[in-house]
Amino acid sequence: MVGLADEPSRWLVRESRDIHRDSWVVGLREDVVQRPDHPETLHRLVLEHPGAVVVLAIDSDRRVCCLRQYRHAGGGDFIELPAGLLDMDGEDPAVTAARELREEVELQAEDWRHLLTIYPSAGITTELQHLYLARGLSHADRGDFELRGEEAEMEKFWAPVDELLEAVLAGQVREGPLVAAVLAFDALERRGRL
Repeated sequence: MVGLADEPSRWLVRESRDIHRDSWVVGLREDVVQRPDHPETLHRLVLEHPGAVVVLAIDSDRRVCCLRQYRHAGGGDFIELPAGLLDMDGEDPAVTAARELREEVELQAEDWRHLLTIYPSAGITTELQHLYLARGLSHADRGDFELRGEEAEMEKFWAPVDELLEAVLAGQVREGPLVAAVLAFDALERRGRL
């Protein structure tokens, strides 16, 4: 697999301007970039995002802890996994994942495994998503964390991992981080790497 890897690079940024920035976690900017060894410049929008964690929590009965949550941009109620923003400076993504699992679905895990780190859409956003597998689950109080906005309306439920995989493959469940986590889990398990 020599050479089969993403490589960091950066084209020259001639100009950059904020299109939108406020106290929320994301910002939108426009960059004017120049191709290497070429006079042509290109205008590119960049959605700045602090990154996120996603947790595939599987219990001893091979059921996945899922959420059904309204997503305005997607125009519907989506089946998702517990997840959250990397919005605390310097916090390790694994620590964020454990906190989000507790806050969103009142679970803790004894066994954690990093599955993948992915760019959900490298052409438009700086976001990196860190996907984790959590097993050895037990109840954990969410403490003083309060579910707000769309989170206040989300529904928690359990789905057998094989049924969730089939729903992904059938195109019935399409939320990107869930799809990536379920497919990674299946691939690693079939290869004996879990």
